[in-house]
Amino acid sequence: MNKRDDNSELIDKIQKLKRERNAVILVHNYQLPEVQDIADFRGDSLGLSQKASQTDAEIIVFCGVLFMAETAKILSPDKKVLIPEIKAGCPMADMITAQELLKLKKEHPEAMVVAYVNTTAEVKAKVDICCTSANALRIVNSLPEDKEIIFVPDKYLAHYVSTQTKRKLIPWEGYCPTHVKILPEDIIRQKKQHPQAEVIVHPECTPEVIKLADRALSTSGICKYAKGSEASEMIIGTEIGILHRLRKENPQKRFYPATDLAVCPNMKLITLEKVLWALEDLQYEVKIPDNIRIRAKQSVERMLQIS
Repeated sequence: MNKRDDNSELIDKIQKLKRERNAVILVHNYQLPEVQDIADFRGDSLGLSQKASQTDAEIIVFCGVLFMAETAKILSPDKKVLIPEIKAGCPMADMITAQELLKLKKEHPEAMVVAYVNTTAEVKAKVDICCTSANALRIVNSLPEDKEIIFVPDKYLAHYVSTQTKRKLIPWEGYCPTHVKILPEDIIRQKKQHPQAEVIVHPECTPEVIKLADRALSTSGICKYAKGSEASEMIIGTEIGILHRLRKENPQKRFYPATDLAVCPNMKLITLEKVLWALEDLQYEVKIPDNIRIRAKQSVERMLQIS
């Protein structure tokens, strides 16, 4: 019996309620396989939020972590945004607060501030522009050359961008606890076991891991590259949830995790049952005060205009 058979009654209830509520289900690439399989849209956090803003759905059910649901609310203020598990936070996003950012800005009063989308709405409201892992280099290069640049919160993404540009970045000491579990020895071991495989890692990985990779790409970039590459085998250095999508979309290719330890526990908190409960009870609604949402939207829209 497969997962669909196991969960068929649950899935049917979700689909029925989704239609009745005029809802759309967004699912991040790192979610559980069975949750990915019920998605209307599956992808990275910003791409999903953009998709949702373009639909006529009244309700957005965001299967991801909290900052992602916040971004959906920022871009779709007139829609009800639900996250099926309110405890699904992002440790990296929580590594910097708006107050800490303001203190850093006082130390560098002339600097412009770039925030990775993996930040809270409050932090986004205090920055000049946002970026994703896919467009971070383009965003940094678009800023005036005579300006210092504060980059928050991921020091490893900041380091990666700094290696691709001549711009000097002032990084915050944040990081993704899941991506730092991917070690250089993991890549070396997998390359020995699969010598013909390409190595594709996420730029949230450490510099030592990125040096061993053929490419550093965002989650959407990994999915796109996997489809177009002639390689029949790939070692993937990011959260292992993405392997479900890669294998489903590319059944003729083989994908290996850099390490089975690259699991984001918060991404795995959302289940089919919680999606159903969210639709039944319209819980948990994401709300952002207008004064924060409007300023945060400006930083996101500046990014979208450039990228």
